[in-house]
Amino acid sequence: MGQYITAVGIWYANELPTIRKKKDTPLQPIFEAFTNAWEAIIEKYTIEHLRNGHLTVDIYLRRNLHSNENHTYDFDKIVVTDNGIGLNDKSYGRLVNLRDNSKGVLNKGTGRIQYIHFFDDTIIESVYKSSENSTYKKRKITLSKKEAFLKENAILRLDEDSIVDAEDSYTIVTFRNPIEAKETEFYQTITSYDVKKALIEHFLSKFCDNRQCLPQITIHKCVDDEAIESLNIVSEDVPQPDKEDSVIVHYSKLDERRKIVSVPDKEEDFKLRAFVHSEELLPENVIYLVSNGATGAKIHLDNISKTDNVDGKRYMFLLSGNYIDNNDRDDRGNINLISATQFKKQQENILFPEEVVLLDDIEVETNKKIGEIYQEIAEKNKVKLRNIEDLKRMFLLNPQTVDTLKNRIKNTDTDEQILQKIYESDAKIKAQQDAEIKQQVDNISALMPIDADYQERLKEHIDEFVRTIPLQNRTALSQYVARRKLVLDIFEKILDRELERLRNGERINEDILHNLIFQQHANNTEDSDLWLINEEYIYFSGVSEHRFIDIEYKGRKIFKDDLPEDEVRYLNSLGEKRLHKRPDVLLFPEEEKCIIIEFKAPDVNVSEHLSQIDFYANLLRNYTIDELQITSFYGYLIGESIEDRDVRGRVSRFEYSPKFNYWFRPSEKVVDFSNRNDGNIYMEIIKYSSLLQRAKLRNKIFIEKLEKGNNP
Repeated sequence: MGQYITAVGIWYANELPTIRKKKDTPLQPIFEAFTNAWEAIIEKYTIEHLRNGHLTVDIYLRRNLHSNENHTYDFDKIVVTDNGIGLNDKSYGRLVNLRDNSKGVLNKGTGRIQYIHFFDDTIIESVYKSSENSTYKKRKITLSKKEAFLKENAILRLDEDSIVDAEDSYTIVTFRNPIEAKETEFYQTITSYDVKKALIEHFLSKFCDNRQCLPQITIHKCVDDEAIESLNIVSEDVPQPDKEDSVIVHYSKLDERRKIVSVPDKEEDFKLRAFVHSEELLPENVIYLVSNGATGAKIHLDNISKTDNVDGKRYMFLLSGNYIDNNDRDDRGNINLISATQFKKQQENILFPEEVVLLDDIEVETNKKIGEIYQEIAEKNKVKLRNIEDLKRMFLLNPQTVDTLKNRIKNTDTDEQILQKIYESDAKIKAQQDAEIKQQVDNISALMPIDADYQERLKEHIDEFVRTIPLQNRTALSQYVARRKLVLDIFEKILDRELERLRNGERINEDILHNLIFQQHANNTEDSDLWLINEEYIYFSGVSEHRFIDIEYKGRKIFKDDLPEDEVRYLNSLGEKRLHKRPDVLLFPEEEKCIIIEFKAPDVNVSEHLSQIDFYANLLRNYTIDELQITSFYGYLIGESIEDRDVRGRVSRFEYSPKFNYWFRPSEKVVDFSNRNDGNIYMEIIKYSSLLQRAKLRNKIFIEKLEKGNNP
C-alpha cells in the first residue's frame, strides 16, 4: 500500500477548482508530459548531445468484440517515456509542493494538475541517479483527484521508493482512465500523424531552436501492445522560418497623474519568427506568444484577417523572449501580460510591478514589424488607413478620437465596427464632458456674492462652463451634420449617375429619389430627409406613398366613409378609383393646411404633369372629414426635365425665377363643389439639381465650420 503525500497549508478540495482545466485540446496533459520529458533530457545532455535523448509517445488501444468488423478499439492508456535525468530529489520536491515556484515566479508547479483534470490515474515511474552515492533509485508515484486521495488531502501517492540495479535514468508517465467520455472517444480515434502534427505546431519554436540536434522523438499507436503506426519527428519535419527579426518594446510606468508613460531607457527584445504556408496547410493567419518553447496565447494580428490570404499564402508568427518566459503561468501558455487598461486601473492592493511591458505595446510593435518585413501585408494596412480617412471625412469624425484609435482598428474591421469603436470612444469623452459641466454648475452654485473674490471666481467658472459646453455638444452636432453631408453626396451621385448600378446603365427612376427624400410607405417625417426641400418639413406630420383612403391625421382617417351616392359615383367613374391614388408625399403643418409633393423621374417631361397636384388638392378640399377642412395648399412638382416654354405654354400663370431657377404660381383657386369657401394653392416646379444646390448652400456653413474644427 502506497503512502499518500498529505499537503500542508492548503486543502486540495478547495484548491483544485482554482486551477482550471485547459479545454483547448485533450492533448494538454501530453503536452505537459512532453515538456517535462524534453527538459529532463536537456538537463541530462548538453545541447550538442541532445540526439542521445529518447522521447516516445505511445497510444495503447485494446481490441473489443467489434474491432474486426468496424476497426474500432477501446482506449487503454497513453505513455510518455524519456531517458532524461529522471525524477531526482529536486524534481520530486517540486512535484510534491503544489505552489513551488523554483522554476519561475509565476510557474508554481501546477502544470501537473492538468494530468488529474484529464485522467483518473497518472502513474509516474522514474529511475534517477542519486546525488549521494551515484546509485540508481526508483520512484513510482500515482497522481489523482479521486475521493480516496482527496480524503487524505492528497493528490499524490508514493507507491515505491527504492534502490535499483539500473544502467541509466528514465521516466515513464502513464495516463489511464480519462475522466470525460468525450476525451475517451478522442483518444480512441487519434492517429500518430495527429499527435505528430500537434506536437510540431505546439512546440514549433522549441523545434526550430533545436532543429539540428533534436532528441529522437517517436510516436506509436499500438493495439494490444503491437505497434500499428509508427512515426518519428526529425529535423526535416520542422518548417524553416521564412523570416526572423527582433521586436523592441519599451517598458511603461504610471506618472504622478496616473497616466501611462514610456520608460525610454528600458526595453525588452523579442524574437519574431514568420512562417508562410499555403492556405490549405495553415488554417488561419495568427500571432502566437511562445513561452518556454511552447505555443501559448494568441495576440491580435491587425494587418490581415484570420482567413485572408496573399496569393494563396497565409502567415503564422511566433513571438518569443525572456519576458514572455518569465511571465508564463504554471499551466503553461497562459501568459500573464498586463494590458494598458489593467495597468492604469490597478489599485493599491494589486501588486503590479512598477514598470511593465504592456500587452498593448507588444501587439502594436509586433504588427508594425510585420508590416515592415512583409510589404504585401503593409499594403493592407494602408488600405485600412485610407478607409478610416474616408469615414472621417464622410461622417466628420473627431480627428483626435480617430488618431487615438487607429492602432486599435484592425484591417479586418468592417465600417460598422470602425464607426462603433469611434462612437464608443466619443461617448466616453462626452460622459467626461458632462461630468465637467456638472462640476462647473456645482462650483457656481457654491459661490457667495458676499465673498471678496466673488466676481473673479464667477467669471472664471463661467469661462470654463462656456468652454465645456461646445465640447459637450460637438459630437452630436458632428454626427447630425455628417449625416446631412452624406445624403447630399448620395443625392449628387444619383444625379451624376455615379452610383454603381447607375453607371451600368440602369435608369434613374422616381423611386430612387423619392426614397432618398422620404422613404415610400413611411409616416415618420423625423426619419426623413425632407430638409432637402425645406428645413421645417421634418417637423410636420405626414405620409409617403399612401392611398388617400388609408391616410390618417391625428389618429383618424382624413377621408369620409359615408359620402353621398353622387359623390361615390364620381370618385369611381370612368373606371377610376380616385381615392385609391397615392400622392408621393402629404404633409400637414397645421389644421386647414396641406403640402403636396410629387416626384418625377429625371427623364420624364415634368410639364405633362402640371395638373396632378391641383387635382389632389381638389380631392382633399372636397372629400375630407368635416373636422379637417383644408383650405390652404402648397404644391411641389420636382423633376429634372423641365422646359420653360413647355411649362408656361401649358399653364401661363406659372412664372420663372431666374435667380433661383424654379417656376412658381403664386395662388390658384381650389374649387369647393359644396358651396363652401374655395381653397387656394401655391405651387412650385423645381429641378432636382436646383434642390440639391439650395440644400448645399443651407448646410454649407455647418459643414465648413465642423470641417475647419476637424482640421486645426
